[in-house]
Amino acid sequence: MLTVRLLLALLAGASATAALAPFNLIWLAPVAPLLLYLILQNVSTHQSLLLGWIFGVGFFGAGASWVFVSISEHSATPLPIAILLTALFVMGLALLYLLQAWVWKRWFSGSWGALSFIGLWILGEWLRSWLFTGFPWLYLGYATLDTPLAVLAPLGGVWLNSLVVAASGILLVELVRDSRWSARGSYLILLTLPWAGLPFLNQQWTETRGEPLTVTLIQADIDQEAKWDPRHRETILAQYEALTLPHSGDDLVIWPETAIPTFFSHAAPQLERLLQQLDNDGTTLISGLPTSTQDPDSRRRLYHNSLAVLSNGSGIYHKQRLVPFGEYVPLEDYLRGTLEFFNLPMSSFSLPQQAQPLLAVNGHKLSAAICYEIAYPELVRLGGQQADIILTVSNDTWFGRSIAPAQHMQIARMRALENQRWIIRGTNNGISGFIDPAGKVVEQAPRYTQATLSGSVQARHGLTPYQQYGSWPVLGLALLFSVMGLGNRKHDTINDNAPGLRLSPRR
Repeated sequence: MLTVRLLLALLAGASATAALAPFNLIWLAPVAPLLLYLILQNVSTHQSLLLGWIFGVGFFGAGASWVFVSISEHSATPLPIAILLTALFVMGLALLYLLQAWVWKRWFSGSWGALSFIGLWILGEWLRSWLFTGFPWLYLGYATLDTPLAVLAPLGGVWLNSLVVAASGILLVELVRDSRWSARGSYLILLTLPWAGLPFLNQQWTETRGEPLTVTLIQADIDQEAKWDPRHRETILAQYEALTLPHSGDDLVIWPETAIPTFFSHAAPQLERLLQQLDNDGTTLISGLPTSTQDPDSRRRLYHNSLAVLSNGSGIYHKQRLVPFGEYVPLEDYLRGTLEFFNLPMSSFSLPQQAQPLLAVNGHKLSAAICYEIAYPELVRLGGQQADIILTVSNDTWFGRSIAPAQHMQIARMRALENQRWIIRGTNNGISGFIDPAGKVVEQAPRYTQATLSGSVQARHGLTPYQQYGSWPVLGLALLFSVMGLGNRKHDTINDNAPGLRLSPRR
């Protein structure tokens, strides 16, 4: 019955979350695409719309439920409205799986429909990386970080890992289900080829360069409600100063995203003594803070979420991927002021107006990613091409004790592996740490507490295949898989009242 399918679709979508951090039930990673593939068998095109959408509701409802925390706890939004806004967010994202299921059922469920389903899954993940500014979260490939499949990431990025994960379950089922021996042979080759090649792919594509940098991360654990209150500004800056002074003499000290909750000109008098000390000791301080520039066209002031070198050097980076509603408000003229949620601090930022140079630290080049930006594989890849080290800062306090910080750290680990670069990750209250070029967390500060974490990172040079060619080889393969399933199988063209889940063998 359709009701059973809908329930299975909801559970199938939710199962993907359990495969990712912090649960890490890796064996569930291929289950979500496999179950959706099976659920869509023997249903009508119209039913596929609803089934795909319900799958998406389960997928994003479980995996991105942390959005509720930032809406409810940090914006004084009434609970019913916070629930409604979260539901609208989830249901809107779920439309992507509605589209994916309908497109597959309508045009690509032919004799080789299994391959087209896998291809469309990867194209769907890629679409999410840029459509409407993108939501590049919950990719299946992240589940492979601590498995032998991790060595694929430097070759084709997270999407190559997602492709192998999605293919594993579906091809294994088709190997049993499809009665055509030619198809079985093809599925067997595609299923075993990635695994057979793993011993030959585990290599270093980048090399160390220069002396290691000594780095200290300052995790001040500033309360989110106090952070943007001007009455607490002096206390907050004093906390950062006290935590930083013992580490003057290190090569690099990192303060997290918007650690300075005001323009630098307002904070400079209080920080003058600290910055002079760091300059004298040859220590570079990089901090997150809001900045302002003038639009050369309209001559109006633009405000940015930025990272700036404040001592022993110079350089500034403005965030390039802004979070809707958190950092800018779409349809601002209509929405601003209607709810407290649309008046969040930091919700009036703009994009940079020109290309940005890398940050320089003791002769090394650092590419930057602020918060959500680390989730964009292509953005980090392009920045990492010329960089020796990747720096990312965040303020995951917005998401409380939800699963978001663990997911965020897992995403950063994948970026380190794709680019085979050290990643320095500094946050307000966790998860702060150092990630090596193999995607392993070498050191990590305790969460939800004030802490400092010191370690060393090594500059690297050279390019991984993914850095050189980007996502295009994997997207090309996904497109090839997709077109192989063009057409419809006759036994799948049925009416909208089709009962139960029938998994008859292919003939």
